Amino acid sequence: MLDRSEPAIPAPFVSSLMRVEPQWIDYNGHLNMAYYNVLFDRAVDEVYELIGLGPDYLKRSSHSTMVAEMHVRYLREVGEADPLRVTVQLLDYDAKRIHLFEQLVHATENWVSATCETMTLHVDMTAKKVAPFPDSVLKLIERMKRAHAELPRPDGAGRSVAMPKR
Repeated sequence: MLDRSEPAIPAPFVSSLMRVEPQWIDYNGHLNMAYYNVLFDRAVDEVYELIGLGPDYLKRSSHSTMVAEMHVRYLREVGEADPLRVTVQLLDYDAKRIHLFEQLVHATENWVSATCETMTLHVDMTAKKVAPFPDSVLKLIERMKRAHAELPRPDGAGRSVAMPKR
């Protein structure tokens, strides 16, 4: 029998439909780099709702998350009003951290515009210190890790910024 008491965790997680907002277009005529991060962040907010780390969690527990490191690759421009989705893959986690890889994908043509890899910390907002996730959240993160275990490692994961040797 199917257990419907726990939310299904898609592999990868796919965000709701998003669009580039007109004010996000910069003087070069394309999506300003800052707003790629907004799109990635909105998708992670959806994931956090699924694994118990949304705004209600902060209100209840005085704990939240903060990105400690981020690497964004800009691969192909998107235009105003392009339909977009973000896929999110959990690469790894431990008691205090989550390692995610995201891809900004054109929703109808299915090409990747950008990728974002993050290391996120769980933080006690009162003490302003990194703290372990509670067991209830760790169980959901573990479920997500199991759901994502069969996914291939994404192209670009683990890359660093460096000048190629000539």
